[in-house]
Amino acid sequence: MYSLLILLSALFGAATGALVPRARYRLSVEPEEAWRSSGPCGHAVAGWAGPARCRVCGGRYGPGALWPALVAALVCAVSAAAVGARPELAVWLAAAPVAVLLAGVDWSVRRLPDVLTLPLAAGMAALLGVAALIPGAAGVWPRSLLGGLALGGGYLALHLLHSAGLGFGDVKLAAALGCALGWYGWWPLLLGTLAGLLLGSAYSWWLLAREGRGAVMPLGPFMIAGAWLGILLGAWTAG
Repeated sequence: MYSLLILLSALFGAATGALVPRARYRLSVEPEEAWRSSGPCGHAVAGWAGPARCRVCGGRYGPGALWPALVAALVCAVSAAAVGARPELAVWLAAAPVAVLLAGVDWSVRRLPDVLTLPLAAGMAALLGVAALIPGAAGVWPRSLLGGLALGGGYLALHLLHSAGLGFGDVKLAAALGCALGWYGWWPLLLGTLAGLLLGSAYSWWLLAREGRGAVMPLGPFMIAGAWLGILLGAWTAG
């Protein structure tokens, strides 16, 4: 049963991750620009989910589906292995493709769109509230909400102190990630936050050595990766 859960979770991740590229292409625009509605070929882009390939001429207009599918499959499989058949696993699985999409958009244009961060934060809070009502849940919902307020507030303070280095999209993402990390406890929240900052710092030093001053890096992917590590830690230590 345990192995089947991991397998089904991996398949879910692969299937949903493969649907990310089209939305990533459409959302990867500068803040003042409208969402993309056509490909480089000039043909309209139909819908939001699916491969980044034109249905008329077959031309590709964005990254392929392989990497998003592989990453989402890995995240979902490892999450299932750590969490097991607890109710909150459904929340982590549902959030995985959204997190992959957010990381992809931020990596492309250094932007975390409200159309993704706000529903993720609200959905995380609401779905964990539902999970808390189901027997077998390992987390605490009020602490999850406090975690979202704490991490979102912390990032808001950093944004106000240094808005050039940390965007408001990071603040909204932090609120969602804080809800997820706070579900399992304050230690996962602390360690998941630190892991994201350390990963981002390591990449920033590498980027500085490669491109020099003035290089701009996306923080969102590293925040997400650190939060995932914190969730895994919390799930494993929750017994």
